[in-house]
Amino acid sequence: MSTYTVLRPSRSVFVPIRLYRYHVRLWGKPGPRPPLVLVHGWMDVAASYQFMVDALSHGFFDDRLIIAPDWRGFGQSTGPACDHYAFADYLGDLDGLLDHFAGADTPVDLVGHSMGGNVAMMYAGARPGRIRRLINLEGFGMPATRPEQAPARFAKWMDEIKALQRGEQALKTYADAAGVAARLMKTNHRLPQAKADWLARQWAEPRVEPDGATRWHIRGEAAHRITSAQLFRVDEMLALYAAITAPTLVVEASDDSLGRWWQRRFTLDEFHQRLQSVPQCRRTTLPDCGHMLHHDQPDLLAREVEAFLAPG
Repeated sequence: MSTYTVLRPSRSVFVPIRLYRYHVRLWGKPGPRPPLVLVHGWMDVAASYQFMVDALSHGFFDDRLIIAPDWRGFGQSTGPACDHYAFADYLGDLDGLLDHFAGADTPVDLVGHSMGGNVAMMYAGARPGRIRRLINLEGFGMPATRPEQAPARFAKWMDEIKALQRGEQALKTYADAAGVAARLMKTNHRLPQAKADWLARQWAEPRVEPDGATRWHIRGEAAHRITSAQLFRVDEMLALYAAITAPTLVVEASDDSLGRWWQRRFTLDEFHQRLQSVPQCRRTTLPDCGHMLHHDQPDLLAREVEAFLAPG
């Protein structure tokens, strides 16, 4: 089995954040440059950013602390057992993480992918003074909803919690790390074998089953699959967008992952219209990549990140 060679190994720390024992990967060291905070997406882990971190130039990387947490219920972060996750908790967790690593008076550069991109945009609107620069990687938000959808949404939420309790929402397990790698490559056809083999051991872990066999389990709680009880409110999101004071870069992949997910219920054009509420926002598109653009084009992404976060 070939595997990816890490150029800049991370170090792991565990910090108490809001009743959770948060696992955080750190690269580099504190210096004169603002801390760079990287937040991952749904069913992902902080290690997902390793390829981009390895692609950063020495001039950018030196004397800069890079911080990447495993969100609650993902990776190696642990906390109270729960049967669902609320989106607002990610903002509260991020607030606590910035208090711990940067302090209240040090603005950070914040990068978020997918779900993490949505968290980053919302947080930057709620705490505008804490963000110096903001980069959103494929964090589109959700389709617009209508109030009359609320009864069915709450009913679905309750039904899914019962299904979770019956074991019907369990995540798939794998016989070995090779099976996990194959799953990652099936999801992302651009992912090479070496990267998949490395990611598999970050994304999943071996556990001994009751029958004594060892299976590989995804480092993510099945409760993350429960539909949110709350409807997505576009007007609330636009108000948060309008409150962002940091210069903002939105990076999209050449593949239209949004169109594939939502099948015309929510389009890139609609997302771009929402972005008009962000006071200082520009967009760019990376070629030959899909939703996991930090895996597909880490070098190009690193150049975009460095240029946007440059002083001045």
